[in-house]
Amino acid sequence: MEPKRLSELARMVGGEFAGDCDPLIYGVGDLDNADAGQVAFVGKARQMAASSSKAEAFIVPLGMTDADRPVIRIVNPALALAIIHTAFLHKPFLASGLHPRAQVGADCLIPEAVAVAPGVVIGDRVTLGERVSLGAGTVVGDDVTIGDDTVLHANVTVYAECRIGARVIIHSGAVIGADGFGYVTDAATGRHVKRPHVGAVRIDDDVEIGANTCVDRATMGTTRIRQGTKLDNLAHVAHNNDLGENCLVAGQCGLAGSVTLGNNVVMGGQAGIKDHVRLGDKSMVAAQAGVIADLAPGSVVSGMPAIPHRQWLKASVVFAELPGLLREITQLTQRVAELERHISDSDGDSK
Repeated sequence: MEPKRLSELARMVGGEFAGDCDPLIYGVGDLDNADAGQVAFVGKARQMAASSSKAEAFIVPLGMTDADRPVIRIVNPALALAIIHTAFLHKPFLASGLHPRAQVGADCLIPEAVAVAPGVVIGDRVTLGERVSLGAGTVVGDDVTIGDDTVLHANVTVYAECRIGARVIIHSGAVIGADGFGYVTDAATGRHVKRPHVGAVRIDDDVEIGANTCVDRATMGTTRIRQGTKLDNLAHVAHNNDLGENCLVAGQCGLAGSVTLGNNVVMGGQAGIKDHVRLGDKSMVAAQAGVIADLAPGSVVSGMPAIPHRQWLKASVVFAELPGLLREITQLTQRVAELERHISDSDGDSK
């Protein structure tokens, strides 16, 4: 995006412009390192007071009035900054076409406006949307469909028959559509017999999937990630999961088979969910929590096994005090034993 007046940026995000001048803004910086010509985000008044920022202007909360330079006042400054920053970084799509060292199978539908890097392998009957970008070394299996404006970074693997929507971003090393971890044990021999995985993966529009994350294909049916959901790096979504819209799943989370997430569910890092568990809309699972039962909408849980967060906070305080409580119990036990001996000795003397 070309440089814009601060008032134009305010209109872009629905904010309130205020200031003695209307500076031309060339980009975005953080509070400490921004330069002249950049706008920075200020979350609290004390940050403003402590700052020696060189930023040309600030994005601030609505109630902040003591800025010493032009501002955009808005309810959610962080969101406004993200929108403005994205606009400045936006570059028109460059349709480089199919690289000569890319391999394309039979009966594919590939428009001219794509960017397919060297080393890409595309199977048979693949359909790519407009302005799709496939990074070097990416492998797309047979019968895969990829929607408009989707980006697969280097070394992504998409197995056969998966469907990926529009404006999806999949980062390097992610694997979409590998077999799930499904085995049946023969009790007589102890042998683990693999269950065939003949389903697929469907990823809806505006999903982002982090580096080295795995989304497994369904045993039968579909593993689905719905519109707007974001997966961090190194997450695992098992077979037959159904993740609702606009969920956030942080790094190293693990979702066992047939898990269902409602809309706007948030999972902290390294959280895990047992198979066949359902999480209601707007549930929140704290980092490293283990969910082993269904959660009602709006639940906030922590711990292993996961319990209501407020209850877990109280329990964690007690847990920290257990060594002291154990010492007190030991001392009281010794005192009771001494009193019992004393009473016993007294009874003996009286006889």
